[in-house]
Amino acid sequence: MWWKNAVVYQIYPRSFADANGDGIGDIPGITSKLDYLKWLGVDVLWISPHYPSPQVDVGYDVADYTDVNPEYGSLDDFRTMLNEAHARGIRVILDMVLNHTSDLHRWFIDSKSSKDNPKRDWYVWKDPGKDGGTPNNWDSIFGGSAWEWDEATGQYYYHYFLKEQPDLNWRNPEVEKAMFDSMRFWLDMGVDGFRLDAIGTIFEDTGYPDHKSPYNAYDAIKAFWLGKEGDFDPEEVSQRFQWHFGLQQDLPEIHDLMKRMRQMIDEYDDRLLVGETSDLKYLGKGDNQLHAVFNFDLLAKNRLSPEIVRQNQQKWLVSVPHGAWFGNTLNNHDQSRTKTHYGDGVHDAELARVSAALMLTLSGTPYLYYGEEIGMKDYAVQSFDEVRDMVAAVYRRLMREDGRSDEQILKDLATFSRDRCRTPMQWDDAPNAGFSPADVQTWLPVHDSYAQGVNVAQQKQDETSLLHFFRTLIHLRKTTPALLEGSYAQIDPESSEYLAYLRQTDDQTCAVFINFTPDAQPVAYRFNGTKVLFSSGNRSSIDSVTIDLQPFEVLIVELL
Repeated sequence: MWWKNAVVYQIYPRSFADANGDGIGDIPGITSKLDYLKWLGVDVLWISPHYPSPQVDVGYDVADYTDVNPEYGSLDDFRTMLNEAHARGIRVILDMVLNHTSDLHRWFIDSKSSKDNPKRDWYVWKDPGKDGGTPNNWDSIFGGSAWEWDEATGQYYYHYFLKEQPDLNWRNPEVEKAMFDSMRFWLDMGVDGFRLDAIGTIFEDTGYPDHKSPYNAYDAIKAFWLGKEGDFDPEEVSQRFQWHFGLQQDLPEIHDLMKRMRQMIDEYDDRLLVGETSDLKYLGKGDNQLHAVFNFDLLAKNRLSPEIVRQNQQKWLVSVPHGAWFGNTLNNHDQSRTKTHYGDGVHDAELARVSAALMLTLSGTPYLYYGEEIGMKDYAVQSFDEVRDMVAAVYRRLMREDGRSDEQILKDLATFSRDRCRTPMQWDDAPNAGFSPADVQTWLPVHDSYAQGVNVAQQKQDETSLLHFFRTLIHLRKTTPALLEGSYAQIDPESSEYLAYLRQTDDQTCAVFINFTPDAQPVAYRFNGTKVLFSSGNRSSIDSVTIDLQPFEVLIVELL
């Protein structure tokens, strides 16, 4: 199970590297940066949707599952990237969007053409309700009705997400075969697996009953995107979405589908299925559904603390079935960047290092997001002209209906629009951060921090930089069996403001100490007889049984 020991690096292709100078990232751009990724120590690339798409949901509205978006290059470009990655020992997994297609996919165009079309039942179509309106009161998770009227055929089609993303009807065996064939297309090419998008929404209750509880689109959207940052706590967010479960989400048929998908991918050697979920049910018995899911619990917290991490690891390490695994992550293409989310406005740089140390020393596969290694922060959109996230556009419409001013709406968008975490990668301090030529308008603005040292070129030259901090810990992880495969055990007092834990194999024991505070923390431990593997406090050895962890210090020792 290579994914247990890997470091995964998520690339949002539109924003990673622009090879042809049009302001949009592309596949040749990724190829051009493979040596950098190898230098960093990355083992696996997770590439967000690269398929042809009208980009309404910026790639998650797929118009063809077996090709490359022309803006990103060609299939030959993809094959070159894949082969060059493999030549460097880097695996590649792809996003597979299972729940829906674009409304411009040829399947949906055929389905929409008439009730008699052979692909009509490839999507979810329903007659109007008894009152002549929508079939039921179901809403889209992004606000408004989940049903869109088609005048030509006199029926509604269902969309859990945007109306431009009609849901596939996975109860039709032809749909399953077509989607499995699409996955085989990439597996046959040599792709190493898939991250499965939004798996919980694949099936709907076929009785289509009304929801009994009220739904407020404004609150739901705000809870979904702002809930992790202050206005709603995670428990309240969860409660607000209970109306979806059992009717529009989390139906039992999903597990049978995952079993069949696992059987299909097991026809190939050493391929991975990781689901966009933290629900352990999708692991099955550990060998009959997904190989891995995400530990999203840390991502849902407003701040990190020793207590939160202790509780998190105790839950996950006890609950994961034998033979299955999980990934840890602190940011991605939908969520606020780590340095923004977990910063306190004063010690952001130090807390970014604490976050990195957690990802690279805890049990579980670390999933890093492009730019995390140099400390990229959220970008606050400055005008509505900059907005590319359709969910933000939906929010603007709802808020205008609610009587809010454009000034207040724009302020909200700065804190939850997904554009904030999708800006171009910052490669150097040249105009446009080396992502695109200086005279090109990039698809999203470049964060101005690129000129203040938040770029690869400058940090690569500075061995004290966050980039080198990441690289050093990645390489320590790869060369330290206890950090890769060791068991996990807490060794810190429960009330402490530092975190300490053992990672242990039969042949090696390491102890990790992380100070979350700007104050020195006294630590009593049998340090004599240890070897310092890493210290952000510049320790080379420890001869005493008591030390003071320096502010925000990360210390890793091997017990001899």
